[in-house]
Amino acid sequence: MPRTLDDALAMLRDEPLTPIAGATDLYVSLNFGTLDATRFMDITKLQELRGIDVRDDLLIIGAGTTYTTIMQSAIVQERLPMLVKAASQIGGVQIQNRGTLGGNIANGSPAGDSLPVLAVADAVLVLRSASVERRVPFTSFYTGYRTSVLRPDELIIAIELPRVEGRQWFRKVGTRAAQAISKLVIAAVRATSPRIAIGSVATTTIRLPRTEAALASGAGIDEAASVLEAEITPIDDLRSSADYRRQVAANLLRRFWSDTA
Repeated sequence: MPRTLDDALAMLRDEPLTPIAGATDLYVSLNFGTLDATRFMDITKLQELRGIDVRDDLLIIGAGTTYTTIMQSAIVQERLPMLVKAASQIGGVQIQNRGTLGGNIANGSPAGDSLPVLAVADAVLVLRSASVERRVPFTSFYTGYRTSVLRPDELIIAIELPRVEGRQWFRKVGTRAAQAISKLVIAAVRATSPRIAIGSVATTTIRLPRTEAALASGAGIDEAASVLEAEITPIDDLRSSADYRRQVAANLLRRFWSDTA
């Protein structure tokens, strides 16, 4: 349990460790015996990873900031209401009190509820090791299913979000509104150049550039929905079928366009 961020980064540099923040995702794998890691580093108490601020008109959220803190933040409510809505539907109160935004990113599940919001908000992730700090656009972070460009000696320390122009919209579809893994989750922004991102329709959360371009060019919503259905590649799994996800995604696109008209 490092006392400072510098201590944590030095530990990661010197030996292989798996960071734990809220542990709301990682502990599930540990409990089911599907986690290979055996040595962990508890970063829950690192205050350097917590907090919400605005600098140079960038909304900056520490990676260790909990969903509860995000929901209670007047700054986030004003600038990124779709993230507040996503946070309110991640698990129950206990999960919201412990789970962190950085943890949702690091876990990398394509069903992660906050991830489509970060994709359409053009978020940039601040990654740091003991020797260097770098910034990676959220849309370039994942390389495949639960894999990313994050190196073993790095931590996600913050998320930087520019001001979002346009009407924000978020929906989660699951067996329940919260406390359930999403069958499909979508975030969108209606502006001159619309932005749309969906989770649970590919190996990672994805933006939909062809659908965005169709809407921006003035295509009708039915035409745009057809483009969306061709652009996503959902699968059948225990929670839903590919056909269901494709149909619901198209319906949600129509709902987004109607709600933000």
